[in-house]
Amino acid sequence: MTRTIVESATKTVIIGFDEPFCVIGERINPTGRKLLAAELEAGNYSTIERDALAQVAAGANILDINAGVVYNSNPNPNETEPPLMRSIVELVQGLVDVPLCIDSSVPDALEAGLEAANGRPLLNSVTGEEERLEAILPLVKKYNVPVVAISNDDTGISEDPDVRFAVAKRIVERAADFGIPAHDIVVDPLVMPIGAMATAGQQVFSLVRRLRDELGVNTTCGASNISFGLPNRHGINNAFLPMAMGAGMTSAIMNPVALPISQKKIAEKKEAIEAAGIILPESMEDEAFVALFGMGSTKPLAGSEMQAIRAANLLTDNDPHGAAWIAANKPAGEAGGRAGRRRRRG
Repeated sequence: MTRTIVESATKTVIIGFDEPFCVIGERINPTGRKLLAAELEAGNYSTIERDALAQVAAGANILDINAGVVYNSNPNPNETEPPLMRSIVELVQGLVDVPLCIDSSVPDALEAGLEAANGRPLLNSVTGEEERLEAILPLVKKYNVPVVAISNDDTGISEDPDVRFAVAKRIVERAADFGIPAHDIVVDPLVMPIGAMATAGQQVFSLVRRLRDELGVNTTCGASNISFGLPNRHGINNAFLPMAMGAGMTSAIMNPVALPISQKKIAEKKEAIEAAGIILPESMEDEAFVALFGMGSTKPLAGSEMQAIRAANLLTDNDPHGAAWIAANKPAGEAGGRAGRRRRRG
C-alpha cells in the first residue's frame, strides 16, 4: 500500500489508502482575508496563533502554511514571502505538534519554509509546467519531502479528466527522473465547482480511482471548490468528502473549524427575539443563547465536514473499534465528570 510519511519534530502522519483520511487545515492563508493580511504586514500574528490552535483542536492532522500576502509597503512577493514564511513556520510549530504543509508559489519561500520546518513537511506544490518542475523537484529531492502535484500545466486547467490524468502521470514520471518515488507524490486532480460543471463530482471520483489504481499515488484536493457559488455549501461538502473517500481520496486541504458566531449576529438575533415579545433571563450567557436558538457556538468548534469524515473513517474500517468517533461525540459533561473525578483522586 502507498504510504506518504509527513512528520513534525514529535508526530508522524501517514497518508495512505488504508489509513484514516488526512485533514490538512487551510486557515493559515491570507488570500482573500484583508484583515489577516494587514495584521501580518504590521507584524501581528495573533490570528495565526488562534487559527493554528483551533484547527488542531478541531481535528486537523497537518496545517497548511501559506504566506502569500501582498504588502502595501512592498508588493514584491519574492522579497516579502521568504522571511514571512520562515516566521510563521517557526511560530506555528512552537504552538502545535502536528506536521506542516509549506505552501507557496514562490520557490524561495518554499525553501525558507523547508529550512525552518522540523521533521518532514509536505511541500505544496508543483505543477506540470517544465519550468516549475525544474524549480521545485530539486527542492523535493534536496530536503527529502513529499510534494503535492497539481494536475495543470502551461495550457491551464483542462475540463477533460483524461488530460488532467496525463499531467499527473507526467509529473510522477518527471519526479522519478530526480529519484523521487511515487509514494512521495500526492496528486491534486483539481476539483471543479459543481455549479459550473454538472459532472465535476463524477469526474473527480473517476480520476481518483485511476490515480490510485494506475499510478499508485495518494490524492488530495481543495475540498470546498466543489460547492463554490452554491447555497448551503456545507451540505454539499458533507456529501462530497465521504464519496471522494470511497473513491480512494486520502486527504483534503480544507477548513476543519466551524467559525464562531459573531457578536453582530448575536445582537441581531436578540433584537428579533425581543421584538417578538420573548423575554429571556438577564443572566443568560451568549453561549447558552446561541445554543438555545441553534445558531452554533461562540467558540471555534469542529465543523460538520469533520463529522462526515469521521463517520466515513468508521464505515471504511479506518477507525479501529470506533475510538475516534466515540471520542469526538462523547458528551462534554460525561468527559468533564470523569476528568473531575480523576483530579480528586490525584
